Amino acid sequence: MAETPTTLRLSLKTELLPGAPLLWDTPSSHPFRPHPKPQHIEPARNLWFRLYAPTSTATTDALPVIIFFHGGGFAFMAANSRSFDVLCRQLARETNAAVISVNYRLAPEYKYPCQYEDGFDTLKYIDDMSSESFPASLDLGRCFIAGDSAGGNLAHHVALKACEHTFSNIKIKGLIAIQPFFGGEERTESEIKLVGVPLISVERTDWMWKAFLPAGSDRNHSVVNVFGPNAVDISGVKFPATLLFVGGFDPLQDWQKRYHEGLKKAGKEVHLVEYPNAFHGFYCFPESPESSLIIGEVKNFVQKQSSLA
Repeated sequence: MAETPTTLRLSLKTELLPGAPLLWDTPSSHPFRPHPKPQHIEPARNLWFRLYAPTSTATTDALPVIIFFHGGGFAFMAANSRSFDVLCRQLARETNAAVISVNYRLAPEYKYPCQYEDGFDTLKYIDDMSSESFPASLDLGRCFIAGDSAGGNLAHHVALKACEHTFSNIKIKGLIAIQPFFGGEERTESEIKLVGVPLISVERTDWMWKAFLPAGSDRNHSVVNVFGPNAVDISGVKFPATLLFVGGFDPLQDWQKRYHEGLKKAGKEVHLVEYPNAFHGFYCFPESPESSLIIGEVKNFVQKQSSLA
């Protein structure tokens, strides 16, 4: 395993991918449209991002920016995985925002805090980019940090780190946490009851945390159980408004609801959206009725927060 460098100058190359027809909307003669290969930084860190922009817009104004971190338990998937490519295209097209989808290092080869370092370093790089470097007109003063599952956990911690940093151009207007991956040593009621549901199980999440955390750590680590016994006090931090999605058939829902309560107790603005029939990762399945609802909620949140001074 390569040693994590303490200082690494980034030279990210971007891909502009339009928020064009979704893959399942393409003609039957071309069911899978090929995509350009991502541009990597260097062998030390497989860190890169894709930039998605809507193909048409009713205004010439600069676009709000959603910086998105993919899920996969910190150990699987990538920014160019098909499900996330489709999701980011849909987000860009239907929210009329630019979506920057970040690829980061994965466990077990790269454990905590590599993923958080990759996420925050990407923010700093984007902040330092000149406007001419982007192939679309972006308003970094209307920036949203977003992620699903493990990416939702990552988004929380990157946003928290960003609160301590002075950016030149980026202003974070909100956090979008889609079924974020949190946990703890305790077995919650939803973890015990929801056995055999799609995609996720206690055995699988236990392995993911073990692969992600440093040796000797348990699931009450502050990055896992964010409002647990080892929690970091964020009451004095200017944390962004949060949009939180929870599914009724997600074994992680009790941890997500505790996250909601923890943010409220810390005096932070948080909006909870619950889908009683949704399983973990439902937004990656267009057949799920909630998959279209979530895009509308994100659009409304981006528009509302963007309008605030």
